[in-house]
Amino acid sequence: MELKRVVVTGLGALTPIGNNIQEYWDGLRNGKSGCAPITYFDTEKFKTKFACELKDYDPQNHFDRKEVRRLDRFAQYALVSSDEAIEDAGINLDEIDKFRVGVIWGAGIGGLETFQNEVINYAGGDGTPRFNPFFIPKMIADIAPGNISIKHGFMGPNYTTVSACASSANALIDALNYIRLGHCDMIVTGGSEAAVTQAGMGGFNAMHALSTRNDSPETASRPFDATRDGFVLGEGAGALILEEYEHAKKRGAKIYAEVIGGGMSSDAYHMTAPHPEGIGVERVMLNCLNNAGISPDQVDAINTHGTSTPLGDVAELKAITKVFGEHAKNININSTKSMTGHLLGAAGAIEAIASILALEHGVVPPTINHTTVDENIDQSLNLTLNEAQERDVNVVMSNTFGFGGHNACILFKKLDA
Repeated sequence: MELKRVVVTGLGALTPIGNNIQEYWDGLRNGKSGCAPITYFDTEKFKTKFACELKDYDPQNHFDRKEVRRLDRFAQYALVSSDEAIEDAGINLDEIDKFRVGVIWGAGIGGLETFQNEVINYAGGDGTPRFNPFFIPKMIADIAPGNISIKHGFMGPNYTTVSACASSANALIDALNYIRLGHCDMIVTGGSEAAVTQAGMGGFNAMHALSTRNDSPETASRPFDATRDGFVLGEGAGALILEEYEHAKKRGAKIYAEVIGGGMSSDAYHMTAPHPEGIGVERVMLNCLNNAGISPDQVDAINTHGTSTPLGDVAELKAITKVFGEHAKNININSTKSMTGHLLGAAGAIEAIASILALEHGVVPPTINHTTVDENIDQSLNLTLNEAQERDVNVVMSNTFGFGGHNACILFKKLDA
């Protein structure tokens, strides 16, 4: 069968460097750091005292008090970002076939804060299990797409993908394939996460995964730098409207980009560490290129997973060099996590959006906070250090990897004239 073409017609973002798409793009282009001391709880006894929290986010600007009580922050973020994407896509909800509109959403953890608070309250009580009746529906990861579909009446496929930090990239690939195969006309996809909590920070600190650069939090996320010491936890959401090309064209929708391929692979190596030679990463990029039917030399930019961890950054760049050969030197490689921190299950979505905006504007956002050369990294690569770079971007790749060895890769292309 002939596969349908899939395009992006709407975007929404709620990030540590901007609470909507325009603010997010301005932050990316200008190399804005979203990292600062944590305000949500007392960090006195924590090894890491900073994170990339949302700024100036007030749930009561979006929800009434009852809704705020019933929605974990990760679900709030999902609704806010998806509302922006739906509005951006110019969708007339009365004119579409809602049975052919799905919601496929990514979340690596889900309602961590809700789970944490309920357990703390129980442990501090008299042993009577007095749990909030909304405890379970607030916590479960699949409640985010459930709430989106309920709000808008979308009755197509509805579920959450969970693959740690690759979750929302996997959601995008699933959405791509559902539309390609003709099962849906349109899918609201993306991901959200709200893990800046005592449990989240304490857990990742116990793994020695987080940066502890408490004296300079705004520079703590420093992918590819020799002095990097771990990732910076972030929170927020990204939403995309994926739509069948003819359906989008018929309703006169603005088209940001075409989604031309998606690839997946597994490291099958270690629970948290990548293979040192990046074998799984190499394979996922090859799978994505093959799925898209393009050659490596057609790729202009790569938004890397680039978490600012000692092992991960080197392994990914080794894999890029293997896949792209000499052409790797012609590619603008960057890591927007240097600005947003690591949004875990939402990372793939907000980085896909960053990739699409780079393609639309002809500007590749920088990898900020780079000061010291790492001798383990090929210095002939253009890592787009510290300042955005203008260039014609026709094809852009977005990489996302998760604990457990989950690898996902997506390719976007300017729509052919």
